[in-house]
Amino acid sequence: MGRTGSCYDNAAAESFFAVLKEEIGTRLWPDRATARAVIFTYIETFYNRRRLRKHPLWGYLTPLEIRQRHQQGHSLAA
Repeated sequence: MGRTGSCYDNAAAESFFAVLKEEIGTRLWPDRATARAVIFTYIETFYNRRRLRKHPLWGYLTPLEIRQRHQQGHSLAA
């Protein structure tokens, strides 16, 4: 999230929250702890581990796989 009034600074955050709202919906939870648990579970079990980046540039990999490959590339260079 960046400068006020710059839509390009907020594009990544806006895209993530749009996907989050679409996947888990906008519903009411009994308390904050339950809401946090549901959102955490969604992010850690689906968004980062199973959701594919549907673009050839990303190689149709999950965000976790992309991060692991990036870290391997940096550890080999060091």
